Amino acid sequence: MSKKYLNIYNNLIKLTRNKDLYKSLDRDDNFSDRLTLFLLHFAFFLKNFKNEENKIILQEIYDFNFRQLELSIREIGYGDQSINKKMKDYINLFHAMVSEIHFWRNLTRTQKIEKFSIFLSDFKEKHHLLDYFELFNEDLSKKTLNSYLKSVSNQ
Repeated sequence: MSKKYLNIYNNLIKLTRNKDLYKSLDRDDNFSDRLTLFLLHFAFFLKNFKNEENKIILQEIYDFNFRQLELSIREIGYGDQSINKKMKDYINLFHAMVSEIHFWRNLTRTQKIEKFSIFLSDFKEKHHLLDYFELFNEDLSKKTLNSYLKSVSNQ
């Protein structure tokens, strides 16, 4: 497997490990929580760089990230049949996220919180997460896809 997009994947993982993201969770975070936040980061990433010029590269990044997720699930110890079902669920979840944030800039703060509530039901204080993702989205919009491809760490 090509490691061409490993930096992007690792940066998204690093962002997902930010302990501040989990402070409004009433329990210890788990793989599912981390995966949900990873997919949200990735959804905003793709949304920001989606254009005709980046189409092929973004598809390759998408494929790479989901292959990496599948490897992570295998490492946890799921069997082949479970992995196929889980991957289908995760891909559907991701596409739902992409759909919900498609018109992100046109949504009110209340509407954005409602969108987060769909995917982050176990988190009490979604305002904190919204503030975080607003900054993340703004940071993405100030950079180019090429800057993410060329750098080792963007955070």
